[in-house]
Amino acid sequence: MLKKNLLSIAVVTAAMSLAACNDTETVAEPTEPEVTTEETVVEPMAETDTAVEAEPMAEMDMEATQTIAEIAAENENLTILTAALQAAGLDTMLMEDTKHTVFAPTDDAFAPVLEKLGVTKEELLANTDLLNTVLPYHVLAMEVKAADIPYGTDIETANGATISISEDNVITDATGNTANITGTDIMATNGVVHTIDAVLMPE
Repeated sequence: MLKKNLLSIAVVTAAMSLAACNDTETVAEPTEPEVTTEETVVEPMAETDTAVEAEPMAEMDMEATQTIAEIAAENENLTILTAALQAAGLDTMLMEDTKHTVFAPTDDAFAPVLEKLGVTKEELLANTDLLNTVLPYHVLAMEVKAADIPYGTDIETANGATISISEDNVITDATGNTANITGTDIMATNGVVHTIDAVLMPE
């Protein structure tokens, strides 16, 4: 009888163990995430004008404050011209309000003239008749900026003779000699100065 009871208990225990095993081996299948067909719309950011317009540069005050004679007197490369104008009494003309254009020979430009004439600077400055003939030949009785130069035409000077200027800014005088314009548009209250590298000679 005891053996029968033990056998029954053993059978029941085995059955319970088997059932427990079956319960633990059951694994829940993973569920796939739900896929939606709706597209995610990303709203574009409002365009902002990031470009900053550059403010126009303030115009520099380029208003002339000196006369032609004063500009020449303060230019260290125009000392002989200044002295010649004063010796000939022409500096006062270039201090008046009337507009003029001056093709101003530099000090270096006078060197070949002194050598050609065989005179010193002092002797040249003493020859006022020559100065009153030559210096007005470098002056126009009007204001002509570089951009307004009438290339290839005869231009009448203050002494009545003419010069011509090529597009390369080369001046040809009445004797056929040439001078290069080396500096332009030095503005004065009564006109403009252009520097040249040779002295212009009338016939």
